[in-house]
Amino acid sequence: MKIVVLDGHTLNPGDLSWDYLAALGELTVYDRTPAAQVVQRAVEAPIVLTNKTVLSRPVLEQLPRLKYIGVLATGYNVVDMPAAAARGIVVTNVPDYGTPSVAQMVFAHLLNLTQHVAQHAQGAAAGRWSASVDFCYWDFPLIELAGLTFGVVGIGRIGRAVAALAQAFGMNLLAYDVASAQPPAGVMMVSLNELFSRSDVVSLHCPLTGETRGLVNDVRLSRMKPTAFLINTSRGPLVDSVALAAALTASRLAGAGLDVLEVEPPAVENPLLSAPNCYITPHIAWATRAARSRLLGTVVANVKAFRAGKPLNVVH
Repeated sequence: MKIVVLDGHTLNPGDLSWDYLAALGELTVYDRTPAAQVVQRAVEAPIVLTNKTVLSRPVLEQLPRLKYIGVLATGYNVVDMPAAAARGIVVTNVPDYGTPSVAQMVFAHLLNLTQHVAQHAQGAAAGRWSASVDFCYWDFPLIELAGLTFGVVGIGRIGRAVAALAQAFGMNLLAYDVASAQPPAGVMMVSLNELFSRSDVVSLHCPLTGETRGLVNDVRLSRMKPTAFLINTSRGPLVDSVALAAALTASRLAGAGLDVLEVEPPAVENPLLSAPNCYITPHIAWATRAARSRLLGTVVANVKAFRAGKPLNVVH
């Protein structure tokens, strides 16, 4: 059975092995696939795996042998789900592989915003400390996390992991979730408006839906404290880039740490790239070797289960 990976490079740039997947069929792995070549590369394959390569209705209509789509990620918006369902094509994803790594990135951003370790280290290396008349210096306010209020938007797996880390730093926890989930101990569930107005840090951990697109807009940013920080490691379109850039430029917000943007890669004119106190990482929260290894292991398990007639992690 032919298995085609349309864009395998980000999952495995060479430090992992495709061997376990190759054992399940005749495997072809492409690092990247331009839109114009998707049909040509996938037309003979019953099993197609994709990360960010779009499988639209017109594409699916040209793949008569396709029986299974494995998304190499949690989000599956790259697949036209109604078209896949109409064809009876099974679609699976990998729902839980990057939780520790993404939670770690949240605090990498937050600690950068509150301590500016790299910038102070660069200053020391450039001679700033050697030239100092005092035994120490700092270029930015140094902020202690203990006692501050941390707001988690979306208290699922990653949100709970982030909340646990925030508690370890001695922070007070607020959370909002569209589902009435039982919160972890020590976490107070509040309305979205209350969370934005009370939190010193707001961290986003919700899926991208019609209701959450543009969740962080002018109105919600206006509710935040001017000393507060916004962290987004979830989905770029949750945040209105223009509104956030304006808030940062006007000092209505102290800073932002973003691992995702509305369009990726971003256009050079994206206002957040030049906004003050805005630190952007290139969608790498998920990409530790440990997380990618777990992801690939689940991808293999998903394909194996499909071939056995008992598919796992099916999305609808």
